[in-house]
Amino acid sequence: MKKLTLFLAIFIHQQIIAQNNRASTGIDRKMVFQKHAELVKKSPYKNLNWRLLGPDNTSGRATDVWGIEGNKNIIYASFATGGFWKTEDAGKTWKPLMDEIGTQSIGNFAVSKSNPNVIYVGTGEANILRASLPGMGVFKSSDAGKTWQHLGLENTSTIARVVIHPTNPDIVYVAASGNEWSYNADRGVYKTTDGGKTWSKVLYQNEKTGCIDLLIDPSEPNTLYASMWNRIRKRWSDPTPEDGDYLYKSTDAGKTWKIIKNGLPDTKNTGRIGLAMCASKPNVLYAYVDNHTPKRQGNEGELDSYGRPKELVILGAEVYKSTDKGESWTKMSENDKQMETFGGTYGWVFSQIRVDPINENKIFIMGINTAESEDAGITWKIIKSENTRIHGDNHGLWIDPSDTNYILISNDGGIIVTYDGGKTWKNFFKEIPTTQFYNVSYDMATPFNIHGSVQDEGSMGANVSWQAGSGINDKKNGWHFVPGGEGSIIAIDPKDPNITYSSAFYGRIQRGDLTKEGKERIKNITIKKAEDEETHRGEWLAYTHISNFDNHTIYHGMQYLFKSTDMGETWKRISPDLTTNDKNRMGKLPYAIAHQAITALAESPFKQGTLYVGTDDGNVHLTTDDGKTWTKIMAGLPQNVHVSRLEASKTKDGTVFITLSDRREDNIKPYIYKSTDFGKTWVSIVGDLPTSPVNVIREDPFNASILYCGTDLGIYTTKNGGKSWQSMQANLPTSVSVQDLFIHPRDNKMVIATYGRGVWVLER
Repeated sequence: MKKLTLFLAIFIHQQIIAQNNRASTGIDRKMVFQKHAELVKKSPYKNLNWRLLGPDNTSGRATDVWGIEGNKNIIYASFATGGFWKTEDAGKTWKPLMDEIGTQSIGNFAVSKSNPNVIYVGTGEANILRASLPGMGVFKSSDAGKTWQHLGLENTSTIARVVIHPTNPDIVYVAASGNEWSYNADRGVYKTTDGGKTWSKVLYQNEKTGCIDLLIDPSEPNTLYASMWNRIRKRWSDPTPEDGDYLYKSTDAGKTWKIIKNGLPDTKNTGRIGLAMCASKPNVLYAYVDNHTPKRQGNEGELDSYGRPKELVILGAEVYKSTDKGESWTKMSENDKQMETFGGTYGWVFSQIRVDPINENKIFIMGINTAESEDAGITWKIIKSENTRIHGDNHGLWIDPSDTNYILISNDGGIIVTYDGGKTWKNFFKEIPTTQFYNVSYDMATPFNIHGSVQDEGSMGANVSWQAGSGINDKKNGWHFVPGGEGSIIAIDPKDPNITYSSAFYGRIQRGDLTKEGKERIKNITIKKAEDEETHRGEWLAYTHISNFDNHTIYHGMQYLFKSTDMGETWKRISPDLTTNDKNRMGKLPYAIAHQAITALAESPFKQGTLYVGTDDGNVHLTTDDGKTWTKIMAGLPQNVHVSRLEASKTKDGTVFITLSDRREDNIKPYIYKSTDFGKTWVSIVGDLPTSPVNVIREDPFNASILYCGTDLGIYTTKNGGKSWQSMQANLPTSVSVQDLFIHPRDNKMVIATYGRGVWVLER
């Protein structure tokens, strides 16, 4: 009786946590998408024709890849924000299979071994990068991807692994990793025995800990292994190690579980743990441990990947082996330089490990590179290719059990394949247009060019006339790299399209000259800290603006606003710290993310020096005298919500629009406001816009009554000041995150940057 009472108490407590969490978001993602889909269907603009501009020489972050045993023609691939794709001709052509569902964010998927027509897809990327997007549960196809059925679990937010019973495709386990930015009870391991009609939670640790990896023993399907990860992002910090990252084992199909830790390191300093099993010898397991135990202090002058002083060096990637089904573990790898830097302090992005299905001593680990070991993890060699480009940051690998020389890898550039055990490789970067753009800018050349910053690629550009997939080798007009890092707002000189301003990381600004070659092409014009200033904090997308009145005048935002009148040769600080400057909301290296910094700026087209400035902690300020005085203008705006865009009206002085995105708190409510009195008061114009974070607002340059906005669901327009919004999705995927947009002031073409499906152009 006591056990029953305790069980009921725990159950009720869990239900209260789940109820409170759902109440905090208060949003049914399935209902939201249904509303969005209805607006797409009945839109007066449903016959518009968006043209894919590309890129057609790189793809986007692929979360996993899967082939069919003995059939090299069929490959499935999932993308972080680019959807779910399939090829039936060995990669010559690919097609998206899930463009009509409510998310393009795919966490993981599995194809049934006993019936390859059955596919389960878990949505919501579990790698929790700064721009990852949540999903809406699990989907199933029984006809190899032709049609899909939603199976629920929409509150799991992110799904790290889907595992199907080897002989019964109705029995499925799902590793739910939960919210990215907040705690929730919809984490753990879920199981269905009826093909997804009903689910039960079979493993739950707490609201802070999700399941990040999951294995099933093909010879004894009642035996399961789960890796639990206590993780959360903060706006000012990458995930940091916390106690409780345990491995669990069940021998009764998930009814009961026990912790298996004999030989593994203390969890106080570990992070994500990846798991792998040899299919032909399932008693052999491997664990890839992201070990954050301090190894040494950084040396003087030693920098991290973002150019910041390296204060701490951790042990890094470690590989452990078990030969007794997880009951005991032996450390195989060395704590050498290679493993120290394999994932750095952001091994939480990777921690994937695979075993050759025939040879239990041949294993692969995925991090910044993919490494192969033929002696169970004692020695390693990095996989390289002389015949094709292999992208970094790896997330998935599949080996054909019938031909172990046939290997597929998914990474931040898309999908690659080898047919000869790694001697030569082929990539499918051109064939799968899933590039993730943070933003897009234009110049005044004829025809005009566009530049944008791209996840893990740097900055790329192309001419608006470019035809994606043309196959023409044109380095000038086709897609090519331009000055700027992957995190950059790019400003292009309106009088000289060869001059650009962009950032490397965290606001380190540079000036590019496209007419020059070699070292002089890019000049570092980073602003130096003055003695009376705190260390400069530049956002991932630190805002840069060229004045509407003088193309030599540049504004650049850190926590302070800086101004240059000589193209960045010299700088003057023209503001105090415009953020809240809350020391409790600042991270510590090596996990720190620059926070409380400027993310948006708009200059009045009527008067030079009238500037609206917004920050990532929700502050909005106005100066009408070029920085001599500042006024906080936040009456009626939500508090502490990331300012995603400011837009000053081109037709009426004092009218300004603002969008805010609270996705970084797992709140997907839309926020769009308008002010007609220089920000003294704000009025919401979100109207009937479907619930989704808003990334950008633009006023039509030819008709001030028309506005456009980009959200994490798609693109919308209003002709009545926001009372009602109409979808402009047309031939775009039904849902895709639109991060930025513009209407070219001379050519009247609309260009949108999507986070997962590249750049699109609308001929208006």
